[in-house]
Amino acid sequence: MPESVDWNALEVLAAQHGLYAIVLDGIEKLPARERPPQDLLLEWIGEVLLDYEQQYEQYKQAIADLAGWHHAHGFKMMVLKGYACSLDWPKPAHRPCGDIDIWQFGQQKEADALLESVEFVDESSESVDSSKSSKCLDKPDGKAEGKSSKIEIDNSHHHHTVFEWQGFTVENHYDFLNVHHHQSNVELEAILKKLGSEDNLNSRANTDGTNITNVIVNGEKVYLPSPNLHALFLLRHSMSNFASTGLKLRQLLDWGFFVEKHGKEVDWNWLEEMLERFGMKKMFQLFNAICVEDLGFDASIFPMVQFLPALKERVLNDIFAPEFAEKEKGGFIRRAIFKYRRWRANAWKHELCFNDSMSSALWSGVKSHLLKPSSI
Repeated sequence: MPESVDWNALEVLAAQHGLYAIVLDGIEKLPARERPPQDLLLEWIGEVLLDYEQQYEQYKQAIADLAGWHHAHGFKMMVLKGYACSLDWPKPAHRPCGDIDIWQFGQQKEADALLESVEFVDESSESVDSSKSSKCLDKPDGKAEGKSSKIEIDNSHHHHTVFEWQGFTVENHYDFLNVHHHQSNVELEAILKKLGSEDNLNSRANTDGTNITNVIVNGEKVYLPSPNLHALFLLRHSMSNFASTGLKLRQLLDWGFFVEKHGKEVDWNWLEEMLERFGMKKMFQLFNAICVEDLGFDASIFPMVQFLPALKERVLNDIFAPEFAEKEKGGFIRRAIFKYRRWRANAWKHELCFNDSMSSALWSGVKSHLLKPSSI
């Protein structure tokens, strides 16, 4: 432990990277003399209890209610990213929860249409906003008491729709990836959908005896991506973030904890073939190297890794302090110029994460924004 720790700066940095609660878990293992000042520590504990643990319980209940509603109307619901990743963390509630990302085995359009047509009644409060209530139920023949409202579906985004549910933003994916943003995403999307369809048909046991492809959340069945699907999707999603807006350490912990828990169920030969095929192998190896050398994961859980130390340091430094640090602002023209400048500056990242040429990626990005102008 360093002789002098700027605990306030560490707290800010931990919050920026989604590690506020897990850093506190580490602090609890320190001798009392090496911990932060008592007032800061108590504040930190209070924030974790309120903003992480209580929020996570609300998050779980919202997922359960959403899955229950869809199941009652004949739809299956798979959770992606956030909640699925949290299950791999030592303390799931200590992973920050954000949006609820779901996939409905090709029935997103039908599910959204029905959801938007239904009138909900809030039986728990006077609020007419069903997204804020603790429990929203279909209104039966106008006989239920309480305020009623409808859910609005936002179709302005690529590869998913958006709506509010019990205080959380839901992204309902009809595609796992934005197939308009990189040409290679079209082929990769087909592979992910095939894996997802197979998850719908198969039920396999984890090494601890639990089911790989579903879990019971507050009494409701919720589907999970299988290890191969989750690995490929998680890596592509994280690399896409790194190559554009940036990466947080939380996302690397998502990967490390996933491998720690599910590495034995992953077909590594198949996965590495996919990563090589889509130009993701270099970044995959750098992710693994950071997990082992900087985050403390056991090297034996990862495939053999070959990487350039200087490149790993550049990636890690960019995670903490992005080389392109400008902030997006202004009107349409200024935002478009900003995105072009960011694309140019991040060319080195693109090379690590994609096999598309830079010119192809630029043209695909332009078309993507033209299809959904609000994304500029």
